Amino acid sequence: MEKTSSQSVTIPIGGMTCAACSQRVEKVIQRLEGVESASVNLATEKATVTYHPEQVRLTAIREAIEKAGYQALEINKVDAADEDRARKQKEIKTLWTKFIVSAAFSLPLLYIAMVPMLTQYGIQLPYPSGLDPMNYPLVYALLELALVIPVIGVGYRFYTVGFKALARLSPNMDSLIAIGTSAAVLYSLYNTWQITQGDFMAVESLYFETAGVIITLILLGKSLEAVSKGKTSEAIKKLMGLAPKTAIILQGGVEKEIPVEEVEIGDIIVVKPGANIPVDGTVVEGHTSLDESMLTGESMPVDKQAGSPVYAATINTTGTIQFRADRIGADTALAHIIKLVEDAQGSKAPIAALADKVSGVFVPVVCLIALVAGIAWFFGTGGDLQFALTIFISVLVIACPCALGLATPTAIMVGTGKGAENGILIKGGEALETAHQIQTIVFDKTGTITEGKPRVTDLVTAEDVPRVTDLLIVEDAPTSVDVVLLEGSSADDLLQITASAEKGSEHPLGQAIVAQAQERGLKLLKLDSFNSLTGRGIEAQIGGRNILAGNRTLMDERGVSLATLEAESDRLAGEGKTPMYVALDGTLAGIVAVADVMKDSSKEAVASLHRMGIEVAMITGDNKKTAAAIARQVGIDRVLAEVLPQDKVGEVKKLQSEGRKTAMVGDGINDAPALAQADIGIAIGSGTDVAMESADIVLMRSDLRDVPTAIQLSKRVIRNIKQNLFWAFGYNVVGIPIAAGMLYLLWGGPLLNPIFAAAAMSFSSVSVLTNALRLKRFKPTR
Repeated sequence: MEKTSSQSVTIPIGGMTCAACSQRVEKVIQRLEGVESASVNLATEKATVTYHPEQVRLTAIREAIEKAGYQALEINKVDAADEDRARKQKEIKTLWTKFIVSAAFSLPLLYIAMVPMLTQYGIQLPYPSGLDPMNYPLVYALLELALVIPVIGVGYRFYTVGFKALARLSPNMDSLIAIGTSAAVLYSLYNTWQITQGDFMAVESLYFETAGVIITLILLGKSLEAVSKGKTSEAIKKLMGLAPKTAIILQGGVEKEIPVEEVEIGDIIVVKPGANIPVDGTVVEGHTSLDESMLTGESMPVDKQAGSPVYAATINTTGTIQFRADRIGADTALAHIIKLVEDAQGSKAPIAALADKVSGVFVPVVCLIALVAGIAWFFGTGGDLQFALTIFISVLVIACPCALGLATPTAIMVGTGKGAENGILIKGGEALETAHQIQTIVFDKTGTITEGKPRVTDLVTAEDVPRVTDLLIVEDAPTSVDVVLLEGSSADDLLQITASAEKGSEHPLGQAIVAQAQERGLKLLKLDSFNSLTGRGIEAQIGGRNILAGNRTLMDERGVSLATLEAESDRLAGEGKTPMYVALDGTLAGIVAVADVMKDSSKEAVASLHRMGIEVAMITGDNKKTAAAIARQVGIDRVLAEVLPQDKVGEVKKLQSEGRKTAMVGDGINDAPALAQADIGIAIGSGTDVAMESADIVLMRSDLRDVPTAIQLSKRVIRNIKQNLFWAFGYNVVGIPIAAGMLYLLWGGPLLNPIFAAAAMSFSSVSVLTNALRLKRFKPTR
């Protein structure tokens, strides 16, 4: 069967407790024929699957997840975000309740078990004489049993999930807890039976309190972990909470409030001062200012009037407006941003590859280590079962695959969320990781370093420029604007001819020339023909005369001599202006110089990148002298001038061939191929144009200072991930040998108590989460 295009789906998954679980689900999905890739994120509890529908149905993927022992939750529900939030809040509440119940029984259990031991060391604490283990061993044992049963009851899920996973030969963290505590309880039950048979010294071999306290500590760790995981996704929750739940629409001239889900395209929506815009649309009546800071990060309100676009979640600050709904539901700008952030938070960074591999075999290896260590100590101590059991249980409960599984995704979740708060949309973990390695950043000039709003600055005419009266004028003159830029009839003639030729052009320079002619009240001439010459200029026919307007390359191609205005051209280029040569019937008629306004943030952004040790390059179609002049103003290190749009990819490749990690910054549309070629493509957007597929990072503001901010954030996140991985690996590498009795073997002690092992395991994953949450304090250095 011929392969059709693949589809991607994100499936929420319930029941995962550790990295071994996520690895298990990932493997189960990947084994299905027709599945191209599967990535399961423990922190977001979601699986992202790319598959071919003609080979495998979504139902089969869901069934595979269910068969593996986990829940495949509903996909793409309208209220999925609210349901997910409610489900997680319920989970946190349940965990806390279980912990409180467990603690209520395990604390008295621990007290009863520990006080007789402390008495031997001269520490006297209140204790009922009727529970003295030496005088009433059976009462003591039965009371401990009675106290541990409720604890096992509230922790039943460790056993049901853990033993099921063990039966499927895919043990997880629950399996380790279940095996360890079951061994402690069974051994204690055996010794309780021994007491009933008259062996009263068996009272010294009871482990009920170990099992009870281990379960309590694990429940505490799980509760704290659930709360911390909730905090990592606060940024996405904030975004989701921005859109209003209802909208006021006009029906037959009457205002009616309806749920936002029921808004249809074309509906006329009324928004009053202080209310949020419910969907994207276009103003049809009224005038107001909107606070768009939640989308763009720009603090200044934006004026809106008839014809202006409005976006969901922005706040109406002053007047009442009516607008037509154009994009609803998942098509709004806010929905696109949320989707980008969600996808990024669910992605994996290459740095997590080692942790994923280790997680896949971690639990079976730990089980083997515990078994081998227990048996070795049993025979090494001459058959001391109690000693061997302590080792066995300690190894099982100290091992923590959770810390390994959470080290990377939690940092990515907080980092991408923090980026969104700062107007930086990072599309994935790979982009986040690569960004911190960038050595060279290439900026497109127009619209990136400059405002992208060029204006005519100089008109230089050759002696033989024709009079406009020689050409046929048929266009009506636009309204004259009282602007005096340059004077002289020959300059006006040059501008009029050039603007008439350029009026069919979509290039910003051409539009600037047309706008200047209109401001000066010049009549435009009828075009007989028009041809855009990409990267060089335009060719037009007016009144039977041939007009060329473009750069030096175009003039050289057509054999037009530039000698008479060479000095003027050099002067203009040296001032950072772009000289556009104009030729009439093969003879140079003059130069129209155009300059773009430099963005206020450009110089500061370049300086920030220099402080970070990053080389800055500028790529432009301008001639070398103009480009060099602009580069001097901003502080650019390397200038790539006279580059045609189709050659930008080649320039990026050249930089990469030097062994440099390269980022490209552009508008995301004209520069799409270069953005895709670069190691990191950074698109400058308005915060609403988020469909820049070729970019890895989208800057919602047109502020170049966000480029160094994105690099800074990447460096902070990767440093945080490395800290997390160091702790997660280091904890297990150090903890497991200690639990296995390494210190006792080398120096005669101490032996790790299983209760302390459980405490260490519980707080290892919490420490990783807490470290990741430190990223929420990130502030860009300006």
